[in-house]
Amino acid sequence: MSSATGASVYDNVQSDGEVNGARKDADLNEVVDRYAPLVKRIAHHLLLRMPASVQIDDLIQSGMIGLLEAAKKYDVSKGASFETYAGIRIRGSMLDEVRKGDWAPRSVHRKSRKVAEAIKAIEARTGQDAKDKEIAAELEIDLDAYYAILQDASGSRLFSFDDIMEGDDSAIELAAGELPGPCDGLTRDTFKEHLSRAINGLPEREKLVLALYYDEELNLKEIGEVIGVSESRVSQIHSQAAMRLRARLSEWS
Repeated sequence: MSSATGASVYDNVQSDGEVNGARKDADLNEVVDRYAPLVKRIAHHLLLRMPASVQIDDLIQSGMIGLLEAAKKYDVSKGASFETYAGIRIRGSMLDEVRKGDWAPRSVHRKSRKVAEAIKAIEARTGQDAKDKEIAAELEIDLDAYYAILQDASGSRLFSFDDIMEGDDSAIELAAGELPGPCDGLTRDTFKEHLSRAINGLPEREKLVLALYYDEELNLKEIGEVIGVSESRVSQIHSQAAMRLRARLSEWS
């Protein structure tokens, strides 16, 4: 970077002449060289959470675009370090690329909405957490068919859940619908508060899986070893947690 504080690469540019243009290119090259490992690290971390159709090279390429955008827009006066700011932009750029090619068939989204509706109906009726057998019965399918729905939905961006858990405001907007004018900030804060309460109210196993996945950054196989179930079962628990949250936050959709 052009300064020890991590200021924008354009801090030293004072005019649009040829010399300054060359300096811009040199600064950008410096940014790419210095932070390429960060892009690759984020890409490999996200790849663990993505369907098999997502390629590491595509994530890295979109992450590099995010890195260059971060270099152009970074404002040291905002307080965050460049690496922190760049990490957010890099990750966001990668997720945007994945969203463009939403891989999940419409049937997966449709079935997942039905699961969320079933959970909401059961919990409204009983006042208790909806159990697997109850959800399957509400859907008029057997337990294996219900687990198949959870498995199919395991990697999809149904609720932008991965982003919401990591504080991505664009994902909150997707989950909460279009947020109106001057109250945007307040609405986001209110949604985050409701989301936090909903997560805290999840069944213990679902809450544990989310904590291990998002806070401890374990992959599904590692979580399975911790709680003593298969990797596919962890995936199902994760999907069910997302659908339960969707049901409990349905007023935001």
